Amino acid sequence: MNTELARFNMIEQQIRPWEVLDPAVLALLASVKREDFLPAGHRAAAFVDTTVPLLEGEPHGPCMLEPKVEARLLQELQLQRHEKVLEIGAGSGFMAALMAHRCMSVFTLECRATLVDMATRNLHRAGLMNTTVLQVTAAEGARGMPDEAPFDAIVLSGSVAVVPKALFQQLKTGGRLIAIVGALPVMRARLFTRVSDSAWADVDLFDTVAPRLQGFDEPSRFVF
Repeated sequence: MNTELARFNMIEQQIRPWEVLDPAVLALLASVKREDFLPAGHRAAAFVDTTVPLLEGEPHGPCMLEPKVEARLLQELQLQRHEKVLEIGAGSGFMAALMAHRCMSVFTLECRATLVDMATRNLHRAGLMNTTVLQVTAAEGARGMPDEAPFDAIVLSGSVAVVPKALFQQLKTGGRLIAIVGALPVMRARLFTRVSDSAWADVDLFDTVAPRLQGFDEPSRFVF
């Protein structure tokens, strides 16, 4: 496979049509080696318009999101060099790597030891020294990092039924939180902005589907 041609086609045929037009974001996607953040057996799928499983035997478990989704989320965050970011759901470390190139520091939380090791190795190999991967329980991940707050941006790298209020409280005024919210068959990427100590604005970005993040509450279901 011609890797660089595949990367170019991914950007031109998948990412640009999804309204990702920020030159800095496109340049970053061309330079950060997406394939290096996947297990060896899945690297051939690095540039395909699909989610890619990260753990053997768990085809519906943790995954790398589609290139166009990651790119759009990164663009919408509008990260700045002075900002501190929290990610919940490290996965393989790829999203943290993208953000680390655009901000001051990234803390990324992960509840699976295998993925903690994978993300740590990948980020170290990429030479990114402004990232910290932390292993937490699923419930701890859903609570964020209040001891490190406030953050300029928080990213949920997976879907949730609802964003916990505790995470909103960990944003600075002017801070942004981006998450994929809802349940099958309809989920939406949403951007929340803290506009004051007690007020938040939000906007729907696009429809998509993503695996659930562990540890977040699900709505009650009545059984008759």
